[in-house]
Amino acid sequence: MEWRGGRRGGNIEDRRGMGPVGMAGGGIGALVVGAVLYFVFGIDPQTTQQITSQLGGVGGEQQAGQVGSPQDDAGQFVDVIGANIDDVWKTKLSGYTPPRVVLYEQGTGTGCGMGQAAMGPFYCPSDQRVYLDLSFWDQMRQLGGSDADFAKAYVIAHEFGHHVQTLTGASQQVRQAQQRAAGEAEANRYSVALELQADCYAGVWAANAAGVSNGAVSLQSGDLEQGMQTANAIGDDTLQRRSQGRVVPEGFTHGTSAQRMEWLKRGYQSGDPAVCDTFQSL
Repeated sequence: MEWRGGRRGGNIEDRRGMGPVGMAGGGIGALVVGAVLYFVFGIDPQTTQQITSQLGGVGGEQQAGQVGSPQDDAGQFVDVIGANIDDVWKTKLSGYTPPRVVLYEQGTGTGCGMGQAAMGPFYCPSDQRVYLDLSFWDQMRQLGGSDADFAKAYVIAHEFGHHVQTLTGASQQVRQAQQRAAGEAEANRYSVALELQADCYAGVWAANAAGVSNGAVSLQSGDLEQGMQTANAIGDDTLQRRSQGRVVPEGFTHGTSAQRMEWLKRGYQSGDPAVCDTFQSL
């Protein structure tokens, strides 16, 4: 994947090196909860906040990091990819406004409660920020995913997809439907649809990446396969089988490996967010 020389958005809030805040009294318990959630990205931090508070944890106070364009290679990658995703969505969604990306280590306060590395990358709709602890790239590789540049960009684009869902109202509609659901299994089906749509939106970004920002960000041969490898590694069925030796479909929240690969590919092949209606079968 080519990305060096791409436009830097400067919309990165860098909290790395500041240390975790608000971990006292429940940090370890919260990390265990995060581990139970399989390290999949897209975890709803508001749900995690509810669980950790029951364990005696705390929400975590907000921190303020330096805003701008990071100077290190890893930070620049996130900045360039984020700017490119923004440029794509400005052409696809009227009134699109970029989210801020927060880089942190171990834990940090968010508008949705305490964010922790064990949760994986996530989006908080309350403050419209994407939170990334870059150690997740290593965890992704350990889970069988790729740590190549496009696989990382896919993760970032997925989280931006959740921001798009907040702007369109899809996230709010899903939460209302979940509140009316007859049980956990039905509520989880709405969650799966939301996550698969974010995968599809990531594919839409990838298909259009080279057409914005002066074409400085572009895919190369094999990049899509790296994204597919990662989508396959983080499917609910694959992660359940790996962690507990059996598959429990009623507990799916993100979709199977086959579904995640299918919707990422569908978005990429069309380049049109209109094909990403994952709710039609509900």
